[in-house]
Amino acid sequence: MVMQFTTDDHARVARAIAQAEANTSGEIFCVVARQVSSYRDVSLAWAAAAALLLPLGLIPLGFGAHWLPNLANLGSADWQAAHAAAREVEIGQALAAYALVQAAVFVSVFLLSLIPTVRRLLTPVPLRRTRVRRAAMQQFLAHGLHVTQARTGVLIFAALADHQVEVIADEGIHACVSPEVWADAVAALTAGLRRDQPVEGMEQAIALCGQVLAEQFPPRPADINEVPDRLVVI
Repeated sequence: MVMQFTTDDHARVARAIAQAEANTSGEIFCVVARQVSSYRDVSLAWAAAAALLLPLGLIPLGFGAHWLPNLANLGSADWQAAHAAAREVEIGQALAAYALVQAAVFVSVFLLSLIPTVRRLLTPVPLRRTRVRRAAMQQFLAHGLHVTQARTGVLIFAALADHQVEVIADEGIHACVSPEVWADAVAALTAGLRRDQPVEGMEQAIALCGQVLAEQFPPRPADINEVPDRLVVI
């Protein structure tokens, strides 16, 4: 998913955060990640499995060195009439042909898996969720959302390539609010991303998170803005 975020888009998100935080002591921060992992290990695993298993289907069809004429002709000029020697040459050529087929399958599947849509389909959903969650947690810590005074930081995180959204709330909020209440915010941002309107979806998600925070964490006297109101795109 290729999305561009303009200066105006960043300003809209910053305004939405400021408006949401006007009624709460909570802190909201937004991160959009274009890609959280290359999933190169998944591509290699699929390529290796395909190289091991797919060529096996050729054996019942009578696969041999004769399927690759150039390979079968190697060494024919030095062919000896001895039956045993000829048999060894035939076996060697068959094994070489099989190895070439395996290599071709490996490279083909690996290159195919590099296509973003194919890679996403080949990657198990639990693995994608785990890596998106890990990336979101890294951003949560990196931007200091875990060190607010009342531990009321909330991260809204969107992983574009994985088509997943995460909302992470610090322990001060987690202890008071059921995780299910963030579902509407996740749904709003997801819907915006599907419509190719990420900023609109982000604004709606921020507003919904702000409502939850305002109910549980009203503004404190002399409340300060502990986390910058901004969108980070990585």
